[in-house]
Amino acid sequence: MRAGVLGGVLVFAGCATYSPLPLGDGQGVKDASQLTVNAADMPLPALRTHTFDPSHGLDVTDVAMLAVANNPDLRLLRDQLGIARAQAFQAGLLPDPQISINQEFLDHAVPGYTTSYAYGISEDITSLLLRSTRKAAANSQADQVNLELLWAEWQTIAQARLLFNQVVSLRLQQHQLADEQTALAPVDTYVRKALLDGNLTHDTASPGINAYADASKRLSDCTVQLHQAEHDLRLLLGLAPDASLDLIGEPFQASPTAEQMQTALSDLPKRRPDLLALQAGYKAQEATLRGAIRAQFPALSLGVDRQSDNSGVLSHGINIGFTLPLFDRNRGNIRIETATRQQLKDDYEDRVLTTRNDITQLTADLETLSRQRDQLQIQSARMDEARRAAEAAWQKGLLDWPTYLSIRANALSADMDYIAACDQQSQQAIALETLLGDTDLQPPSSSPSKS
Repeated sequence: MRAGVLGGVLVFAGCATYSPLPLGDGQGVKDASQLTVNAADMPLPALRTHTFDPSHGLDVTDVAMLAVANNPDLRLLRDQLGIARAQAFQAGLLPDPQISINQEFLDHAVPGYTTSYAYGISEDITSLLLRSTRKAAANSQADQVNLELLWAEWQTIAQARLLFNQVVSLRLQQHQLADEQTALAPVDTYVRKALLDGNLTHDTASPGINAYADASKRLSDCTVQLHQAEHDLRLLLGLAPDASLDLIGEPFQASPTAEQMQTALSDLPKRRPDLLALQAGYKAQEATLRGAIRAQFPALSLGVDRQSDNSGVLSHGINIGFTLPLFDRNRGNIRIETATRQQLKDDYEDRVLTTRNDITQLTADLETLSRQRDQLQIQSARMDEARRAAEAAWQKGLLDWPTYLSIRANALSADMDYIAACDQQSQQAIALETLLGDTDLQPPSSSPSKS
């Protein structure tokens, strides 16, 4: 009796207990400078060596680190990793034995007869035999989720860099367009006065009036795009809608050498988290298929019992139960798991092939965009000089306003083309760095910027 009570106490002592987990208010962080980031937890070596200090503003590396540490979607993926690890823990647990107790009472007292009873304990042997494959599959699935989380962190870093670049580029465009609107305001006033005085017709005044209106519209459109980009960046960083975004420094750039490219491509399947995740998923499927093959054999349970009949005669014995593998034999599951393994194999090989082709294309595009950016930088500088000269000449009355507007329009177009080329080149560099998975690619010592 004491042993039974003690056993019951030990069983219930290991039981889990409930504790509440209140919901949050979803306000987000209002001040990024109050956040701290543990560099040691960063998924890339380049981030682990960077000192996170948002007190002076956020550069492109600070933004990437903050995204990894505070992104709401990554938080959900980390929760999924916790679930996968719990499932792996569950898969490794031994099945609990089953206890059976039976007692038969006499309807009325009969001399020489008593109440009969039987009790026994049994264990599912098949579950024990499948435990190793079940545990191996669950552990590989947990590894897959962990690697998918790492890949999601890499993708989040890339998205943070892209949004940083987009916000910086749009702010630069907004500044250019605001300057253009300010510069065109005197021309617009001059043209409208000339129209009222009768010195210009509506046909001849139309280009001057439309120039200012077009600059105003482009400024409004750019501002709306900037608001969207800033919203997306705040959401990615887990910041409140009214949190300030003090961005500093140059956009992300990378220019890998041919040797770096070759090294990165040669061991790509050993470093890319998404490819490693597919490998872990394939490994899990291998274990699942082995388990399905083992499960084709008869399901077996084994137990012992002790009983007494109504006459008081005691007996004990062994219980063995198994299924007859006549019809099912788990053949359907074996076919399903075999086909699934083939699908995972083809998916992995297709991903590797696609990645290698994408990297080759991005490398060629990056070289082309680099040359284009240099050419546009020269053109922009030339047109800036022409614009300054035209503005001085117009203010002195040495240049007519249609020619002045034409020069300004060409200069603005050159400026916008250069800003767009820099942004596009940076986007390609981010995409290439993410696909390569090469954390040792260093950005160039200096990046061209528009003064």
